[in-house]
Amino acid sequence: MSKYEAHEYFLNRECTWLKFNERVLREAVVPSNPLLEQLNFIAIAASNLDEFFMIRVAGVKHLIESGIKHIDIAGLTPRQQFAAIQAMAHELVHTQYRYCRSILTRLRDKGLEFVKVQDLTAEQNRWLEDFFTREIYPVVTPMAVDSSHPFPFLASLNLNLAVLLRKRDGAVKTAILPVPSPVIRRIVKVPGTKNPKQYLFLEDILAAYAERFFLGCDILEAVPFRVTRDADLDIDEDVEDLLAEVEKSLKKRKKGAAVRLEISQSASRLIKEFLRKELQLEERDMYMIPGPLDCQVFFSFLSIESDETLRYVPFRPQPSFELAELGEPDLWKAVSARDIMVHHPYEKFETIEDFIHLAAMDPDVLAIKQTLYRVSSKSPIIAALATAAENGKQVTVLMEVKARFDEENNINMARKLEEAGCHVIYGIVGLKTHSKITLIVRREEDGIKRYVHLATGNYNGKTARIYTDIGILTANPLIGADASAFFNFLSGYSDPPEWNKLAVAPLNLRERIYEEIDQEIAWAKAGKKAVIQAKMNSLLDKSVIAKLYEASVAGVTIQLIIRGICVLRPGVKGISENIEVRSIVGRFLEHSRLFYFYNNGKEDVFISSADWMPRNLNERVELMVPIEYAPHKKRIKDILSLYLRDNTKAYHMEADGSYQYVSGKPADETVQAQEYLQHEAEQRRRRLHQEKEGPLYR
Repeated sequence: MSKYEAHEYFLNRECTWLKFNERVLREAVVPSNPLLEQLNFIAIAASNLDEFFMIRVAGVKHLIESGIKHIDIAGLTPRQQFAAIQAMAHELVHTQYRYCRSILTRLRDKGLEFVKVQDLTAEQNRWLEDFFTREIYPVVTPMAVDSSHPFPFLASLNLNLAVLLRKRDGAVKTAILPVPSPVIRRIVKVPGTKNPKQYLFLEDILAAYAERFFLGCDILEAVPFRVTRDADLDIDEDVEDLLAEVEKSLKKRKKGAAVRLEISQSASRLIKEFLRKELQLEERDMYMIPGPLDCQVFFSFLSIESDETLRYVPFRPQPSFELAELGEPDLWKAVSARDIMVHHPYEKFETIEDFIHLAAMDPDVLAIKQTLYRVSSKSPIIAALATAAENGKQVTVLMEVKARFDEENNINMARKLEEAGCHVIYGIVGLKTHSKITLIVRREEDGIKRYVHLATGNYNGKTARIYTDIGILTANPLIGADASAFFNFLSGYSDPPEWNKLAVAPLNLRERIYEEIDQEIAWAKAGKKAVIQAKMNSLLDKSVIAKLYEASVAGVTIQLIIRGICVLRPGVKGISENIEVRSIVGRFLEHSRLFYFYNNGKEDVFISSADWMPRNLNERVELMVPIEYAPHKKRIKDILSLYLRDNTKAYHMEADGSYQYVSGKPADETVQAQEYLQHEAEQRRRRLHQEKEGPLYR
């Protein structure tokens, strides 16, 4: 182990993720965010935390139970990790509900109010009685718990009521009432209310009418609770039918061991202990909730009728300004003329969907090859690929059916493609295919030509409106040759070729990163300017971080923009004094992976599907793409520079793993990167619209 790999130079992965979710949650109290958007950040943080418990906390629990002597990158044992996680998670939940109460109070002043059943008027109670009788009572099945009725299996993340009741003979019993929120909307609008508009939570209605399910009993208590279970799939890839194995594992997901119990803080000690023991949890696995359980419910509240000032000003992604500048309506000729860069969500993802649809309909297109990791359930891309196959084209799709929480959707999409005649590959044994690439093979007058799309983000039109990502359309023959070799490597038995341009994980991407860092180290030692700028979602790979420490000691200036997990410690004397880490959290989720190396003025620029994490570099099929077209190199350099100047949505990381909100001095210009990129896209459209007319510019 090198001196740069000592435990004291690294932070715990799970704790740095919780720090990230703290930054997400902080957006719920940023005054410049409209109130309903603040509530949306509460929901995002809650959703993040659910997945964290289902996967990461469950994993740490497995390590503890296995007795394996595992030490993490920061030198912590599983028990030490678990103790740190629990302390931070409990504090995070406390903060979440403090923010939530504040937002709901302010929303009431804006005409949107959550009320209790006991606060309703006589007329409203008559309506509620009818609503309960018609809508709720028929679908709810009470579940007694006693010697003849064992504790029922409760699916992960489903909301329930724990009911304590007294029978006529004086015996105190327990029962479960499942809240039917999957089939009945959980936020119920009280009719006839105008200012403020009033809403009820479904679980509050069910609790108020609990006695209807237990006639002849006195209800002593009815409190909401929710169980979170281990959801990590254990997939045996050494099977004949991977698809069937994934489907079998999916059925087990909601039946994993309990890892967390959330319960209303009003619950009695009796109910809490009853549930804890039945679910085989420790005291510290219980979260006392001072408000509505499962704040993801507020995602649906964002679309209610309300004052428009309560939401962000609507933003419409703009057409590709580079295509508009070219003024070439024939997309094949446009991409042949020069590479086209598209920056989502500021520019339309429809540009990419149209590219694939055009290929599907073009009689001169012979083949389409594409990797898909996460696709939307109503994807125009899936429809275009199916049409292409039906039109007689050779269509090959590598559909990653092990994409976590998208497995079922991806299986359904894969079957649709197979039914249409596409050749579908379900991934490579031992690896997830996370690369984003499309290859179009077209017959033209001068022979066969390849067109390629490469990107940092998924082929998902839904997330492309809220994630920042960059894609390149190119007809570069060297990249086209690499793309063909890449798909042959994925689908057949081909040995990896000598790549012309692309770096491919797990084959040579790690080594290419090392080469670029070593290059900067050499320039720094020669007394030359040496700079590394890197933007990614997560930084976790120990060896890459050690290489960055080596570069820092050599005098390389390193500026990192890491949205989420970062176990590197910046600013450690003698180790990382030349490393700055910042995080941007805003309206859009920062997802693009961008890399810049000064290289003595030659400036090596890359986009990639891969974060610098062991799983990306060792266990996934990933791509890193050199950007050589000068205007695109400048665009990416400008984007990185903009993020490094952001003094509105940025956080600066300290050596201890804490983050400080970056705020400019009073005299400084306010810089908000995402807002700037929005305005820039809109201004480009207006300027081009004045200069030209036509379908490309509308």
